[in-house]
Amino acid sequence: MTRQRNDDVGSIGTARSAPELEVWQALNIALDRAMERDSAVFILGEDVGLFGGSYRVTQGLFAKYGEWRVRDTPISENSFVGIGVGAALAGGRPVVEIMTVNFALLALDSIINMAAKMRYMSGGQMQVPLVVRMPGGVAKQLGAQHSQRLEHTLLNVPGLRIVTPATPQDSYWQLSQAIVADDPIIVLEHELLYFTKGPFDADALPPPMHAAAIRREGSDVTLIAWHRMVSFSMDAAAKLSDSGIEAEVIDLRSLRPVDLPLLRESVSKTHRAIVVEEDCRFGGVGAEIAASLNEAAYRDLVSPVLRLAASDVPTPYNAELERASIPGIKDIIRVV
Repeated sequence: MTRQRNDDVGSIGTARSAPELEVWQALNIALDRAMERDSAVFILGEDVGLFGGSYRVTQGLFAKYGEWRVRDTPISENSFVGIGVGAALAGGRPVVEIMTVNFALLALDSIINMAAKMRYMSGGQMQVPLVVRMPGGVAKQLGAQHSQRLEHTLLNVPGLRIVTPATPQDSYWQLSQAIVADDPIIVLEHELLYFTKGPFDADALPPPMHAAAIRREGSDVTLIAWHRMVSFSMDAAAKLSDSGIEAEVIDLRSLRPVDLPLLRESVSKTHRAIVVEEDCRFGGVGAEIAASLNEAAYRDLVSPVLRLAASDVPTPYNAELERASIPGIKDIIRVV
């Protein structure tokens, strides 16, 4: 086989560390450092090589590491995720990029039937150190088939872990942690967060991968969110403060497992909780958290855990209807 020369490919190099970065840059640095550190780490997916990734996350890696470690694949999600599972079983540490979570539906056999179950079915003899990265969420007029949030689909799969970084720092930390873990981990990103900026320190010590984080202290109500809904909750909390209501905002950072101890600790202080989710309400993360908090902290609650979620409709294409279909800052304030 003749190897393709890539000396002149990817003239734009990999991202460089700085006190403030965008999310895609932090993910890029995490991949670069992991590949530099461990030759078993490789990337595969659609347009991850020559093109540098749909959201620039793999920019410059093809030129730096070559086509054997940054592999462009055909449009066949179940096939290349299946290759990732096999490579993980054989000692590799693949990082598979699915261009959008909507396409993950084609790969659920590989993710759910193979990756998630191998360790248990082999009595611990087999490990599947597989990372599957995929962006989801409502972006800007991508239509119903490209605007799904599949948290609810992946949530109820024993053997899978799911992290949801919303900041550059968490993106770097959690992707780095996922790559060295020995379990299949879904790194669920958001399409509208890739080019948002935030503080970054590559040398800072990370918290546990699945620990939630208190983004704002408060005493009257706990707002529980992830991805874009964290910033929406922060903005709502700032406006509520002007009215004398102090909301505590928690960024879940992980959907499986959920950091229930931190949620319970917060509720013991505020006595009220609202889950703010971009996904649909029925059978979602909010339902799981509400049930879990009811069991674990019912003595501390003075009112039921409320859920603010997207409308139970396919996401509209029309821009105004699209915005109306998911929670906004005014909706959070109203429910509080």
